[in-house]
Amino acid sequence: MENFWSQKKVLVTGAGGFIGSHLVERLVEAGALVRAFVRYNSRADPGLLALASCETLSRLSLIGGDLRDADAIRKAVEGCEYVFHLGALISIPYSYLHPYEVAESNMMGTLNVLLACHDFRVTRLIHTSTSEVYGTALTPMINESHPLQGQSPYSASKIGADKLAESFFCAYELPVVTVRPFNTYGPRQSARAVIPTIITQALASDAIRLGNLDASRDFTFVNDTVDGFLCAARADGVTGRSFNLGAGEAVRIGELSARIAQKVGRPVQVEEDAERFRPQKSEVRRLLSDNSLARARLGWSPKVSLDEGLDLTIAWIRENLNRYRVGVYEF
Repeated sequence: MENFWSQKKVLVTGAGGFIGSHLVERLVEAGALVRAFVRYNSRADPGLLALASCETLSRLSLIGGDLRDADAIRKAVEGCEYVFHLGALISIPYSYLHPYEVAESNMMGTLNVLLACHDFRVTRLIHTSTSEVYGTALTPMINESHPLQGQSPYSASKIGADKLAESFFCAYELPVVTVRPFNTYGPRQSARAVIPTIITQALASDAIRLGNLDASRDFTFVNDTVDGFLCAARADGVTGRSFNLGAGEAVRIGELSARIAQKVGRPVQVEEDAERFRPQKSEVRRLLSDNSLARARLGWSPKVSLDEGLDLTIAWIRENLNRYRVGVYEF
């Protein structure tokens, strides 16, 4: 990987996010010349890239802007060979409250990226989708042919973004590959996601308050997800395709909570909290990835087991618990 990425000019949107910050670090370590696009704020806050080493930060170009600003995106893309588009508003509860902002950022922001990548003839664009586009599984395992179901404004916005990416491949032969991570977790993730929510409460409270305990999810450690992005950028003959990046193992949230509580070593009660439930028709009850296409065409496979990944995540959160508002329902 080091030889391939050495001196390659790369843009990562959403670089200050959970997956994006890990991806930026890997690319910098591999010798890429990285532009990290983060959402501008008056504090010049680079998001989770603030947790990267000083050496990593000194070797990248940090760009503040907004996905909805076409001119900002064009300036960021110009001169780049590879673009990893991870920028998005990703919270499902937030999308219930602010569907317009979520749709505009995720769809029009993606359109801006697609247009710029087309105009500047990038070598490859890796577009980030999500397992949420599938909705509740209609088959025992979800492959890339599973119907897309917009069960939340967030998932609908990502379906729209995916279809825009597909259209640019069909209409303009844009070399785009879409990857669909399944519930990525690991160090740095916010309590908006279920695993940090469980861990923080297990470490600091007498009760773990959650939404639907019967829902099941396919959890993938962040290092494996980053591997999938890098494989999608390099594999031959895969443009225009979508690939699931999931571990291929579904775990009930109730069972996951018990497993984490046992690892933390504290007696805690697991309780359902009505505030954390999705609207009934919006609830995605089961996600289980069929990752055989990614294995065959990208040469990718998950390597970190759930137990190993949970141990690494618990250790990081234990050392960084002050970064979390324990028990507060994060949007």
